[in-house]
Amino acid sequence: MVRDEDGSLSLELVLVTPALILLLLFVVFAGRLGSASADVAQATAQAARAASLQGQPGAAAAAADAAVADNLNASGVDCAALDVAVDTSAFAPGGTVTVRVRCSVALADIAGALPGTRALTAESVQVIDTYRGEGG
Repeated sequence: MVRDEDGSLSLELVLVTPALILLLLFVVFAGRLGSASADVAQATAQAARAASLQGQPGAAAAAADAAVADNLNASGVDCAALDVAVDTSAFAPGGTVTVRVRCSVALADIAGALPGTRALTAESVQVIDTYRGEGG
């Protein structure tokens, strides 16, 4: 007796297609989340560099804040909550400046209908030029 297999491929396709779509959506979500994380890391590195070029700790903190905001805005990352911490405790020629950024992004901005937020964090340390003058 020969079994009739007409339509079995269609049935398999109907059963497998939703799983393939979910897998594709997960890959897109992971890629967009990775891209946003890289953008935060890049903004943090630029902020540390901008801070290290300033002459005074107060100006360094202001420059870092501005650099983070400008870079995240340019890359299209919309932070629901943004925290920029600038450590200028070793702010002197030959010292360092450290910038830590925490950006909470809405998952709906990244993946459409997902609720909640995801915190993206980055830290960057920049060495201050040893041979520059004290005033910058």
